[in-house]
Amino acid sequence: VELVESGGGPVQAGGSLILNCTSAIYTFGYCGAGWYRQAPGEEREAVAVISAYDYKITYSDAVKGRFTISHDRSSNSIALQMNGLNVEDSGVYYCAGGKSLYDQCTGENYWGRGTRVTVSS
Repeated sequence: VELVESGGGPVQAGGSLILNCTSAIYTFGYCGAGWYRQAPGEEREAVAVISAYDYKITYSDAVKGRFTISHDRSSNSIALQMNGLNVEDSGVYYCAGGKSLYDQCTGENYWGRGTRVTVSS
């Protein structure tokens, strides 16, 4: 299963970017989805997550109020609107989609290959 991210690139501090994730095979749905990022030398961390089953949205404290995750069923895509970017937001951003087995969510994710965001001051 391949998830494909797009929209990353260089941006000035204070600027905005929209990341998008879609798949030709996987359908985003009740098993949740999310955006994660990994800065150089750091662990991958959750940025914005849509929970399985209840679709609750959770943001990390670092991005709350600045980032917005959304799910467009018509285009089968997950987007991340990022505003007020700062240098600490730089990293590789990964899209994730929840796996299911026999119509039950497994708690594991399919992952994209990532898109790099570089914020300069």
